[in-house]
Parts: sequence; C-alpha cells; structure tokens
Amino acid sequence: MLDGMDGKVAIVTGAGRGLGRAEALELARLGARVVVNDYGRTLQGEEEKSPADAVVDEITVAGGEAVADHGDVADWDDSLRLVHAAVDRFGQLDILVNNAGFLRDRMLFNMSEDDFDLVVRVHLKGHFSMSRHASAYWRERSKAADGPVYGRIVNTTSEAALLGSPGQPNYAAAKAGIISMTLATANSMGRYGVTANAIAPRARTRMTEALPGIGDEAEGDFDEFAPENVSPLVAYLASPAAAKVSGQVFVVYGRMIDVVAGPSVDRHFGADGGWTPDGVDAVLSPFYDERRPVRDGYLYRGPHP
Repeated sequence: MLDGMDGKVAIVTGAGRGLGRAEALELARLGARVVVNDYGRTLQGEEEKSPADAVVDEITVAGGEAVADHGDVADWDDSLRLVHAAVDRFGQLDILVNNAGFLRDRMLFNMSEDDFDLVVRVHLKGHFSMSRHASAYWRERSKAADGPVYGRIVNTTSEAALLGSPGQPNYAAAKAGIISMTLATANSMGRYGVTANAIAPRARTRMTEALPGIGDEAEGDFDEFAPENVSPLVAYLASPAAAKVSGQVFVVYGRMIDVVAGPSVDRHFGADGGWTPDGVDAVLSPFYDERRPVRDGYLYRGPHP
C-alpha cells in the first residue's frame, strides 16, 4: 500500500459514476478522506439518492470517511464552496482530482455555439475554477508555514486533445487547454509544494459507452476498459511517492501507462538570407510530400499510399 495516504483529504469531481467513482473509491481504500462531488442528479429507482451520495455510502460501508457535494464545478462560487467544504469538514485539503465533464459531439460544421460553450465551460473552466481555489488555499498555507506544503492536482485530459478527434472540436479544444493549464499549474505551484499532472484515460463510462471497442462488454477475466484500471495511477500521482512527478501527461488504460513527451521540434529548416514564399515552398513541400496529412482524427507519418 502506498505510504502516507492515510488521513489525506481529497476532492474528486464528477465522482458519482465511472472514472471519478473508481478514483474516489481507490483513494478512500488507501486511507484518504474524500469529498465526492457530482452535479445534483439522481439515480433511477434509488429514492432520490444522488450518485455522489451512493458513492459516499460505498466508502462509509467499507470503513472510510466521505461526504457528498452536489455543486457545479464550473461555477465560481460553487467551486470555492467545494474547497471550503473539504477544509471545514476534514480540516485540510491535500488532493484535487478534476474529472467532471460531459459531451456534446458534433462535426465542426454542425456544432452550435451552445455545444461549444457548454463543453468548454464544464471541462476547461471547471478544471480552472477548482484548481484556482485549491491553489490559492495551498499558497496561503505555504506562506503561513514559510515553506512548501502538500498539494496534488490530477487533471483529466483526453487523447482527443492529442489527435484532434474530428467529431469533437469542442471537447478536443477543452482537453488540449487542460494540458496547457496543467503545465502552467505545475510551473507556478511547484515552489509551494504542489504538483500537477494530467491523465488521458481510456475507459468504459457514460461518455464512451457508445464507442466501438470501448463500449463493448469485456471478454475473459480482464476488462481492458474498466475504470478501475485507471485509478491506481491517479492514486500514485496523489501520493507522497510522486513528489518529483509534475507537469506530466499520461495515457492510461488496461495494463498500459504511456508517458507523453512534451511538444518538441520535429524538423528544423533555416534560410541563410531570410525566408520568401518561394523559399518556404522549396523546403516544406518536399518535406510534406513524404508525409500523410491529418485526416480522420489521426496524424499519419510516412509516405502516401
């Protein structure tokens, strides 16, 4: 068992189902006290019990400590109240797992303004609002302690941000923004003892259940796309063991964890006398003649077929 997790206080957003639920349960199993956030929906046939309350029941039955929150993480005041709820209930905040989100998939030429704004609001602004208030809390604690404190932020991005999913321009843009915000958070908060990392999970959830492969029922003893396969990495990143891990992006699913390399220069071109349009054409057109263009959501490299 990871050392140092007992008694830590964690907020997990979007934790009523799917990935967030698995993450909240795993953190609680390791000894963390958990604020289970999920926007105030109810479960069918559960006598108006919310998904967040159901997860809290699972944690408490297993001997853990948890409390439910039903606020909107993208609302400035609700997100601030959520941070205060953790501190008021458990005396501190150590871990923030940003997971809340939903989809409004459309091709770019069919997407409405609301489709774009709502998805960016919940994913990107929701991550920002929670991270902003948690970071302000940790900064004040660091100033009072005159030194670093314990803070962990685990954000949820997507491979859609890396590949430009064609039917998800809103979701891909929001998730790409989360990667950049994770890097900025890691760079700005490291001096206070706070780490920030992002995961890009593949898992069977309400958001992915319609996708071929991922949405199919598991065959055999191992379910490659079970949300529970993702939670061990989240627990590690939330733990003292990951003190030196920050500003990283991980693709995680099944038995796999891939560390994503940051943006890098693929090829360098120079012009001794400066560039002209014809000069750019002379070097870039042959270069891209040997590559396939971005299409159907994937960046192909190598010669054209």
